[in-house]
Amino acid sequence: MTDAPKPILVFDSGIGGLTVLRELRVLMPERNFVYVADDAGFPYGNWAEPELRVRIVELFGRLLDELTPEITVIACNTAFTLVGADLRATYPGHTFVGTVPAIKPAAERTRSGLVSVLATPGTVKRAYTRDLIQSFASQCHVRLVGSVDLARMAEAYIRGETVADAEVMAEISQCFYEQDGAKTDIVVLACTHYPFMANVFRRLAPWPVDWLDPAEAIARQARRLVPLDESLQPEHHADRAILTSGKPDFSTRRLMQGFGLSVY
Repeated sequence: MTDAPKPILVFDSGIGGLTVLRELRVLMPERNFVYVADDAGFPYGNWAEPELRVRIVELFGRLLDELTPEITVIACNTAFTLVGADLRATYPGHTFVGTVPAIKPAAERTRSGLVSVLATPGTVKRAYTRDLIQSFASQCHVRLVGSVDLARMAEAYIRGETVADAEVMAEISQCFYEQDGAKTDIVVLACTHYPFMANVFRRLAPWPVDWLDPAEAIARQARRLVPLDESLQPEHHADRAILTSGKPDFSTRRLMQGFGLSVY
């Protein structure tokens, strides 16, 4: 009897990483997944860096021991830009696929040279983010827009709650600016929660822009690191979600089940 194949672990502070899970399933259909939402720590954007770093590194000590995943996809910009290097140093035998602001592809695609990065305050202030701009977008004008409340709004929105247009616009309005007759033409969605609201953003935007979602690129990187094994047959209904609070409410449980995840 052969051992069951190891799952792919997908980690986020909340439900935002489901946008990445969706793309991973398309490119890795033979694999099973465990989705871990650190809802007890949500939202990460409001944490002090030292405390959040300790929390995530210690949490992964338990997760890797209990779940023994093939690889881990950190589907959270705030987490990976802060602790990606720490995780790789602390657990050198394990492979982590990170999520970082899609600044390089934005710089390659922009026609106006005006790019905005919509992110949590934590991601905006990271040296990691500014290094990406310096390395890949020095020829562009990149505006960093930190939103305190948008991740929370996205969680409410995907659960079916009403989110006022005025509240959303207050969070995204600074992404739109003009300079020397040119306008912003790309907004990088640097939080995996935000793509859930992309249609709302498009409707409220004062002019059309390309809303850049990195989920597919993350999935492609994971696929490169885990070669296709056609001998594997994913177990139906084997994908599961683990919430660190241990207390998923009805709407969260229903949402996870809608993504084909058994909730624990």
